[in-house]
Order: sequence, then structure tokens, then C-alpha cells
Amino acid sequence: MSAVPPSLQEPQAARVFELAAELFGVLSTPLRLRVLSALCNEEKTVSQLLAEIDTTQPNLSQHLTVLYRAGILARRKEGAQVYYRVQSEKAAALCRSVCTQVAIELDDRAQLPLQERLVGRVA
Repeated sequence: MSAVPPSLQEPQAARVFELAAELFGVLSTPLRLRVLSALCNEEKTVSQLLAEIDTTQPNLSQHLTVLYRAGILARRKEGAQVYYRVQSEKAAALCRSVCTQVAIELDDRAQLPLQERLVGRVA
């Protein structure tokens, strides 16, 4: 099975892979995945996120900006507080699906055959 419909011409197919790679690039940082996970159920302020995620405020703000600019997060300001929430439910679902599968594979009790694994080898 091809990753893109056969009806797409080469320039369009190339663009599909470019955009997918951009999305995977945005989601390729563990801290961004943690942020997305922390925001899956409710919006939170930067202070609330800092209480959950072990990082510095400048580092967290940098990652929030990347997720916001990519359209994955939305933000709103209320007084001095900035609240972030998931904007792209599809991106959150992708993250949830991949992280859940990796967690299953990390479980020693999950004796999955290699063809059923997302990650070939888990150290």
C-alpha cells in the first residue's frame, strides 16, 4: 500500500512527504511530546506546565512557540497569564497512538513479533 493515493501527480506527492516530514520534525522532540500530552485534557498556563515538566521557563516557551507556529497548539492571554491548549486534535491523536504503541513495546510482558512492532528494537 502506498503512502499517497496513486492519483496524485509527482509534485503533489512530493509536497505530501514534505509536509509530513515537517510535522514529524515538530513532534520529534521528547519535550514537545510531553507538552502535547500534558495539554490533551485541558488548557494550562505556562506555570502549570512548568510544574509538570522538568525544564526551564525559556526552554518551555521556545517549544511552546514551535508547537503554536505549527498550528498544533492554540493560545490565549488572560491578564498576565498565557493559556495553551491543543488546536490540532489529529496531531494529538497521532502522538497518543505512537506513544501508546511504544509504551506497549517497552512492557516486557508484551511479546510482540517484529512485524507488529513500531520500533524494531527497544533498548
